[in-house]
Amino acid sequence: MLTPVTRWKTGFTALVRTVALPLLMAFAIAGLCAGPAQAADGDVTWTVRTAANGYGDDRSSYSYTVNPGGQVKDAMVVANRSKSPLELTVYAADGFTTGTGQLDLLTRGKKSVGIGAWAHAGRDTVVIKPGKSAEVPFTVSVPGNATPGDYVGGILTSLKQADEAEGINVDRRLGIRVKLRVSGELKPKLAIEDLHVDYAGSFNPFAKGDATVTYTIHNTGNALLSARQTVSVSGPFGWLRAEAGEIAAPPELLPGESWKMKVPVHGVAPGVSLAATATLTPLLTDASGSTTSLKPVETTAHGWAVPWTLLLLIVVLLAAVVGAFILTRRTRARRKAREDARVQNAVEQALRDKEEGRQS
Repeated sequence: MLTPVTRWKTGFTALVRTVALPLLMAFAIAGLCAGPAQAADGDVTWTVRTAANGYGDDRSSYSYTVNPGGQVKDAMVVANRSKSPLELTVYAADGFTTGTGQLDLLTRGKKSVGIGAWAHAGRDTVVIKPGKSAEVPFTVSVPGNATPGDYVGGILTSLKQADEAEGINVDRRLGIRVKLRVSGELKPKLAIEDLHVDYAGSFNPFAKGDATVTYTIHNTGNALLSARQTVSVSGPFGWLRAEAGEIAAPPELLPGESWKMKVPVHGVAPGVSLAATATLTPLLTDASGSTTSLKPVETTAHGWAVPWTLLLLIVVLLAAVVGAFILTRRTRARRKAREDARVQNAVEQALRDKEEGRQS
């Protein structure tokens, strides 16, 4: 299975199914995949690639840097691998990060405000003969008031087919990623939000437990960013520190996007008070593909790790000690009382014997 980045570099497809009911319902978009789009019956296949021009001869995707108010002209080549003519719809759409960390594009019915609104193909549809290809030009016109920063979208080809057996319309999409950086001040920034730590101890009063650290990574800047992450949990005064180990990097987040993290930390000592620290090192990729590490961002939150089984054991031991002390005092008191009674009886007996001796 290709990674999200690889999928974007080689193109992508998405499947949208619409139920043929009085009120049409859009189903979820399938995951991205590389290679040609192919219909369920295997009869319809086509491919897309970037056109060879001044931007390059063998590009895996489109990438531009444009000033506000600027314009870019490029083209996409569509090839029909089927045995019959193929009519495809051509349009642009904004990109977004899915819940599984993959990049996808908005469906045509959803409003785009970036690439999808600025990019326009030279024609809305293209008809390609069997075994032939066609070049579809498109223009990206950046508004003069566009905010500087990164934008991601794509140029798509789409084929709708009716599936009478299932009573649905199948929309197969195949396109190429478009990454655009609008010139101006770049402000790459990630924030750590809603940091929490929870602790789960062991029944063994002397064993360590596990902590779970949760937080949200929020891209609050204007650049596309990923990050390296570290998470640690420590006791009071930074003692008894435990590290989470290697953590998978989050997907590249578009400006404004968020990603939830849940990180387990094993071997945490129940030090009553815990401090969880999450550190992000933002990773910025430039047009050449080089990655730069930015200044780390760090946030700390506090929680509790009460060793209940150990406290219960201590309470039981204290109760046993107190019980033994009370029992010992009572035993000594009874012994003293018996000894006092014996002495008193002996004194009384001696006095009686003395008195009897006088009388005799």
